[in-house]
Amino acid sequence: MLAGPLLQKYFTNYLIAQRRFSPQTLASYRDTFRLLLQFMQSELKIEPSQLAVEQLDAEIILSFLDNLELQRKNSVVSRNLRLTAIRSFFRMVALHHPECVGTATRVLAIPMKRTDTRLLEYVSRTEMDAILNSIDRKHWCGRRDYALLLTMYNSGARVSELCALRIDQIGSGKNSYVHLHGKGRKERAIPLWPSTARILRDWLRENTGSMAFPGVRGEPLSRFAVRLLLQKAVATASSSCSSLRKKRISPHTSRHGTAMALLDARVDISVIALWLGLGSRETT
Repeated sequence: MLAGPLLQKYFTNYLIAQRRFSPQTLASYRDTFRLLLQFMQSELKIEPSQLAVEQLDAEIILSFLDNLELQRKNSVVSRNLRLTAIRSFFRMVALHHPECVGTATRVLAIPMKRTDTRLLEYVSRTEMDAILNSIDRKHWCGRRDYALLLTMYNSGARVSELCALRIDQIGSGKNSYVHLHGKGRKERAIPLWPSTARILRDWLRENTGSMAFPGVRGEPLSRFAVRLLLQKAVATASSSCSSLRKKRISPHTSRHGTAMALLDARVDISVIALWLGLGSRETT
């Protein structure tokens, strides 16, 4: 049985129509199978259109996972995420195509790889102030970057949530808030500090588009663009804040900082989980 039609059914019918996976999860699963098909083509010289499900046996999947770690230098966490997508596909295959149950069972038996749990880094309030103060707000991009990073730290939003944030999701007035559409279709309204609300009001007066934090052409920023602008601000701030030189700062590190700031303010852990839009098995 050819894998191509099954993959099409998997994405269009199973993941979208039945499971209603989020766009972010769909993109991650798509990238997994793009890499797997490229691996099959380069290693076994099998064109994607000619690939059979039986050729995606456990041994080949293990070789693909090893290739991710050794050649692409992916972390164990990334390896396990790719395996999760592959397992999901073979669960559908086993359910709808009994003749492929043997192959599916062997792939589903591949275990997740154990990984060490590292101490999570976070950005302190002092460090975040240094990062914000390093931004040149004389220019349009600087004012956007300042408003974006301040909103990210205030809300604990995921970078994907900020990239997709629209102006109509920001509430102003007596009780200012930002309405986030998060992972797992969770929605939450996060209150804004007075300083954040004031900066956002000033920023939105000169931003005439529909996106809250657009690129120079009005298009949504990518996650890579947000990471890059944060890294530039951190590099500048490191000269005045030495502790930043010892840390690897990313948008997710800022999210950790939000959680720590809430803990320092003695906010209940269950409220923090709601604030950050965490699932029952997720950590910040």
